[in-house]
Amino acid sequence: MNLEDDELNAMLTAVRKFADSELAPFAQERDEKKLFPTDVLARAGELGLGGIYIKDEYGGADLPRAVAVRLIAELARGDVALAAYISIHNMAVWMIDSYATDEVRAEWVPELASMDKLASYCLTEPDAGSDAASIRTTARRDGEAYVLDGVKQFISGAGTSHAYVVMARTGQPGARGISAFLVPAETPGLSFGPNERKMGWNAQPTRQVVLDGVRIPLALRLGEEGEGFTIAMRGLNGGRLNIAACSLGGASWAVDRAKAHLNERIAFGKPLSSQQALQFRLADMETSLEASRCLLQRAASALDAGTPDAVQLCAMAKQFVTDQCFDAANAALQMHGGYGYLAEYGVERVVRDLRVHQILEGTNEIMRLIVGRAALGGAA
Repeated sequence: MNLEDDELNAMLTAVRKFADSELAPFAQERDEKKLFPTDVLARAGELGLGGIYIKDEYGGADLPRAVAVRLIAELARGDVALAAYISIHNMAVWMIDSYATDEVRAEWVPELASMDKLASYCLTEPDAGSDAASIRTTARRDGEAYVLDGVKQFISGAGTSHAYVVMARTGQPGARGISAFLVPAETPGLSFGPNERKMGWNAQPTRQVVLDGVRIPLALRLGEEGEGFTIAMRGLNGGRLNIAACSLGGASWAVDRAKAHLNERIAFGKPLSSQQALQFRLADMETSLEASRCLLQRAASALDAGTPDAVQLCAMAKQFVTDQCFDAANAALQMHGGYGYLAEYGVERVVRDLRVHQILEGTNEIMRLIVGRAALGGAA
């Protein structure tokens, strides 16, 4: 969908108002009490945020990735953890909409796009993180069904979501033996571990997903057998942009708080903002945010256009933006002095929430590996 400037500005304004009214005022309480507000997510769905870049056939907004990252960044200014869950939900729904049969799409995508139902993405396992092609979860063909067995680790929304996009091994070792499946939450044999105790992202649940003889019909396979790893990686290209957008939104909020504090706080008889050392540090922070914004838009536009360097650019953006924005948010905390360490100011929560962005959707070390190999012409 091509948007006129007025349409885009209206959309960004609506999302900003939603973040200001529904997310930001309650972010601290949700973090402290580990509240996952599914009612608020449903209201986000009313704005089209449950299927941002999903085709409009079944209720998606069908927006380009270059717009999606701007919307997600606005959400993250209100609550990084919930914006991150919405970004993961969108990635999972995109996989279902792109690779499921028309019958399955018609059944599942409308309620997922509206966020009346929620989705989770299940790739990582206890012994398979960065080496995703080594997953051990299996999907055994049994007549007109598959039987899934295994454990998935660090799954956002687990225990609350209605649909689980699961990568499982159907064939040979390595990437070519992996297939993708849609597993409904009510399927017998599907269970969940306890909610993990985490440094951040407390406003969304993170649990193991346990599959013990989970039997699903053949129709719930996404794509062809052996296509699962490709589907996972295609989904993660967008997922990496989404999580980078979350970092940009959260860091932008923290830096804005720091600027206000520097202007208000008096030390040695004058505002902190008059201190040249702090001005220089703030200049670096602003430069990092603007560079992050530009690279993120460049990568999103490449993914929209399907350019040959899109995968490399998505990896660049994920690594650069999440690193730079964590550093900027951490510097914003430092500028607050002791107040930055207090929960009521909110900056320490943003710093805790942003830290995991350098790990998930492919660690930043793996992102450097992708970029380095591409720079060397695909060298191993």
